[in-house]
Amino acid sequence: MAAATIIHADDLHAGYLPGINILNGCSMEVAEGELIGVIGPNGAGKSTFLKSLFGLVPVRSGSVKLRGEDVTNLRADQLVRRGIGFVPQNDNVFPTLTIRENLEMGAFQDYKNFSASLDRVIDTFPVLEERLGQRAGSLSGGERQMVAMARALMMNPSVLLLDEPSAGLSPARQDETFVRTREINKTGVTVIMVEQNARRCLQICDRGYVLDQGTAAYTDTGQKLLKDPRVIELYLGTLGE
Repeated sequence: MAAATIIHADDLHAGYLPGINILNGCSMEVAEGELIGVIGPNGAGKSTFLKSLFGLVPVRSGSVKLRGEDVTNLRADQLVRRGIGFVPQNDNVFPTLTIRENLEMGAFQDYKNFSASLDRVIDTFPVLEERLGQRAGSLSGGERQMVAMARALMMNPSVLLLDEPSAGLSPARQDETFVRTREINKTGVTVIMVEQNARRCLQICDRGYVLDQGTAAYTDTGQKLLKDPRVIELYLGTLGE
């Protein structure tokens, strides 16, 4: 039996400035439990698409549905309550707060279950347990990314949106991030990941979407896209061979 659709974005037109669209009819359908990679050239609208799902960029036409419920242009806090988590690329931790306080911020809508949520997140990120009192501003880029992902998981989301999780990290830290993302997905969390490291992204994702000029140009399994001559020529170069 095919998995039920959890996210359905249909014909999205969206942008930051009035009258100027970055997304031009972008559509995507995601089944429960999938890990979806979104790749494409700079300026293709990848991050804008993710932000439009999370209510951070106004959708001018089209719709976003979560398990069939129209959630188009709902505020981010309302989407978090419905089970969507978001990890931005930049400014993704509160640097003056400790790691524990960052995680408390992630759980503020359901604080009565903070202890249980903390235990669950520590199971995923055991290295954090001994460092809960450390200020987030003292962390490396890879460690900040880990705290940001942990904070987003504190509300036990069913869908996790990741915007360029490997950006600015060393190759070793990038690999850790991709492995961690796959591990989170294996717990049952549906993941939609925008990524510049197209080759590595396609290696771990179930399906990939290639965005170009604000629309989903084509989609297939990650493995098939890795071997697709169009993808190799435009986005992977010799790395895809």
